[in-house]
Amino acid sequence: MLTKIDNTIKYGKQHGGFGIQILYPGLIQPELDDTGFSTIGRIDHARITPGTLIPMHPHRDDEIITYLRSGTVKHLDSEKHTDNISNRRLMVMNAGANFYHEEKVLEEGGVLEGLQIFIRPETAGLVPQVQFYQLPEIYSDNHWRKIAGKGDDYPLQIRSSTWLMDLRLEKNQEITLPEAPSENAVFLFYVFAGKINVNETMALVTGESVLVEMENPTFRATETTDIVLFITQKNAVHFDGGMYSGNLH
Repeated sequence: MLTKIDNTIKYGKQHGGFGIQILYPGLIQPELDDTGFSTIGRIDHARITPGTLIPMHPHRDDEIITYLRSGTVKHLDSEKHTDNISNRRLMVMNAGANFYHEEKVLEEGGVLEGLQIFIRPETAGLVPQVQFYQLPEIYSDNHWRKIAGKGDDYPLQIRSSTWLMDLRLEKNQEITLPEAPSENAVFLFYVFAGKINVNETMALVTGESVLVEMENPTFRATETTDIVLFITQKNAVHFDGGMYSGNLH
């Protein structure tokens, strides 16, 4: 089954130079009575002007992936980490029981555009930790690249049955989904920027996505397109009371 998620379902927030479009993927299936879909709680597509400071604020029981495609952020947190995040340096904050951080968009990096992704952990009250990963290349051309997930073959670890991959699909190139990392896998194919045809019957543009269950469609780029792929299990064990990743219902 293929379920398109267009941009009309998103919630927009704008405050000064801080703008985000928020996707609650569970809203596409209201019968679930859950704003998230299994372990995928919330996806924020952000565009933030240089010099913007997001002051110290809390997170609790969220697994947070910071995935940038442009801009540079200076990160500081309650676990005494400080680092610069960019399109080559990614971060996962496993917030656990109690965690605070702040972010400043640096002038030298230009306008920030990226995703902040809120994943649900298997259980509440885990020990907080922070992970960083330096990508060998900014883009992975026409090839799925592992970013974060459950298992030693993913460079950044998520503490639930969730996996994140990406690729840049060049114009007129085709791709299918990677091998599922588990049984009962469901894929959320997110177009970060560009245009994609799905089985030549569905079109996706920037910010749109498709939920793929028990199918293996073909994706063709009608222009060079950056894609982020989320994988979860339909009935994965998870805690849905996280501060940002939790079920708003």
